[in-house]
Amino acid sequence: MLPDIINIAKRIKELRDINGISLETLSKEFQVSIEEYKKYESGESDIPIGFLFQIAGKFNVDMTALLTGEEPKLKIFSVVRKNRGLSTDRRKEYKYQDLAYNFIDKKAEVFLVTVDPKSEDTPLSFYSHDGQEYNYVISGSLKVFIGPYNVTLEEGDSLFFNSGYKHAMISLNNQQARFLAVIL
Repeated sequence: MLPDIINIAKRIKELRDINGISLETLSKEFQVSIEEYKKYESGESDIPIGFLFQIAGKFNVDMTALLTGEEPKLKIFSVVRKNRGLSTDRRKEYKYQDLAYNFIDKKAEVFLVTVDPKSEDTPLSFYSHDGQEYNYVISGSLKVFIGPYNVTLEEGDSLFFNSGYKHAMISLNNQQARFLAVIL
């Protein structure tokens, strides 16, 4: 497992322990099996960004604190230079760069997401989280699956959806795709 995942997992467990909440309670609240929740806290399983969003909301901590162990510091504005976003490579399917990691009290999480091509026989990993999500395709093409629906997005296309539905993305044409994701 990547060191990032182990450290994030430790912070999640610590938050739960400090607040005196059982594994069973949180797994039920977040609609995740106890087994899967245990894997998140031990770092044995990739932790979906939506799950991190739920944890941050539940314990009233900034996503940056979960990802880095440090609190954001900026209140007026935050500039993130090209290729300088906080990288989190927690899942094979997607690479995230947090583009607003150092801003305090954000109302949304903003990521640059890269999706590498995958083989036809690799199963999709579906995730859901509370709220809404906006995606804007910067380069390449994506097929986005939302519940029973799917939509193809090309460069310049955007999508706004209820992220409470299970969703996943794949790049098309055997090429990498990049998109801006805003999670509300």
